[in-house]
Amino acid sequence: MRFQERVFTLFCWLCVLLTTVGVLGFIAFLVHHGGETISLSLFFEETPPLDAIFRFAPVWDGIWPACFGTLSIIALAGITAIPLGIFCGIYLNEFGHDRWSNIFAFCMEVLAGIPSILIGLFGFALILFLRHTIMPDAKTCLLLSGFCMGLLTLPYMVQATQSSLAGVSDDLRLMGASLGFSKGQTIRHILLPSASEGIMSGIILSIGRAAEDTAVIMLTGAVANAGLPRSLFDTYEALPFFIYTTAAEYQTHDELQRGFGAALVLLAVSTSLFLLAHKLHTTMKNRWRQG
Repeated sequence: MRFQERVFTLFCWLCVLLTTVGVLGFIAFLVHHGGETISLSLFFEETPPLDAIFRFAPVWDGIWPACFGTLSIIALAGITAIPLGIFCGIYLNEFGHDRWSNIFAFCMEVLAGIPSILIGLFGFALILFLRHTIMPDAKTCLLLSGFCMGLLTLPYMVQATQSSLAGVSDDLRLMGASLGFSKGQTIRHILLPSASEGIMSGIILSIGRAAEDTAVIMLTGAVANAGLPRSLFDTYEALPFFIYTTAAEYQTHDELQRGFGAALVLLAVSTSLFLLAHKLHTTMKNRWRQG
């Protein structure tokens, strides 16, 4: 039995080692091929950086518009999915104990399994429907992409919130009742802080999904060389779409290197957002403990 335990432990260590080596190897590959391109020229080309950032000066060959579009998509998807997902998860775990809640939970599971390309087709079909009915001028745009991306990431938030609340011990639930808290007060002051780690994990997964997906934005508003969007109803650029088009259409080695540089920037953006979410979670957890 002890020999079997050692073999199992060794197997687990090998799995962790292979995963770590794979991730580090992937990062090293991107740094090797795209590290030399990381400069202000990659982002802004010949446009002064301050003018591009604060005055919305056009950037013709840099990836700054793609970075701006990616951050905008993440923000819009978060505005859509995070609050809605948290409240839906609260309902399913704390209030939903009838047939309708089972139907809703099943719908969330189905939505979680839908390929992203179908979400993009839904957004495109929605625009076609609006053009032929009440909005003849409707077109694919940043707002549509943010809504569809929020729809894509919504199941992560619902399931993360529901499972996190389900894992809270009954002692904490009884604590709220013993203190005279109402159901809502117990959820707000006891259950949500206790489940914040799992909920934050769902937020991190949602951020990563919104940052990297290409199929949705390709059908709902992302356009090569669109520049900075002037409003939520304009087309835009995004890093995943830039990487995709560069890999598919590059004509010189320098263009391919810029694609690797953009991939490295996208990885850095995602990592920064993950670290920010982790910092926010740690801050919230410390405040709850102190309170």
